[in-house]
Amino acid sequence: MDAKTTATQIRMNRQSPTYWRVIIDNPPLNVMGPEMVRQFQDLIDSIEADDDLRVVVFDSAVDGFFLNHSDFMARLEDLTSMPPGPTGLPPWPDFLVRLTRAPVASIALIRGRATGNGSELLLSCDMAFASKANTVISQWEVGVGMVAGGGPMARLPNLIGRNRAMEVLLSSHDISADQAEAYGYINRALPDTELDAHVDALATRISRFDKWAIAQTKRLVNTSLPPDVELGAGWEACIASLGRPAAQTGIKALTAKGFQRPGDVEIRLGFHLGELARQAAP
Repeated sequence: MDAKTTATQIRMNRQSPTYWRVIIDNPPLNVMGPEMVRQFQDLIDSIEADDDLRVVVFDSAVDGFFLNHSDFMARLEDLTSMPPGPTGLPPWPDFLVRLTRAPVASIALIRGRATGNGSELLLSCDMAFASKANTVISQWEVGVGMVAGGGPMARLPNLIGRNRAMEVLLSSHDISADQAEAYGYINRALPDTELDAHVDALATRISRFDKWAIAQTKRLVNTSLPPDVELGAGWEACIASLGRPAAQTGIKALTAKGFQRPGDVEIRLGFHLGELARQAAP
């Protein structure tokens, strides 16, 4: 593996023994390849093993991107050959399930695009707060002939309702922070200048509370979650979709327009998906 592949893409900053900040840092676009998935697995192992930890905040060091879609330049077999995690699920849905069920509070601090995997991460956190001016959320996969792999079909309907979940998933539109707040996709959209202070104050407050009470409250609230196996079914559908001609053609056409390179396609992905569909229409 080269240096880029093995670089630290997820940094963990211990604000205190009870409060960690996780920084996603894979410039220029914060795409998620097999190495980042491995690092997410290491992270959740550390979260579960720490007896003092009470709250973890997910943030990004890459301007314009919280967490982006998967890395389509990476070899798919490097991802699919990874062994399942302790839940029996493949590594990415395994991480998401374990994060939701971990005995610590998890908060997504979203600034920039949360596309595909980024949306799936925020759906797995206990809370999510976003910059009004600088947030775009997207489950983009249907627009390119794919199925999402990290469980939004299972989790979005319970969070925002079936019809709105269908709108988000089937339209592949970019969702603003204000719209996400109105739908209940995130807790709150805040002015960009207030976002960091708000999340830090909330995380610091929770980090001072009793861990047993946090864990038991989460356990009881989590009875409302869909079965974990539903995330596995979504992953299987995602991998199957990647082998279909529709997805291969869609990704190739989008790549020719500038996908997975810095520029307008990544910044306005929803718009370009619509243009792609319009051009392909009979």
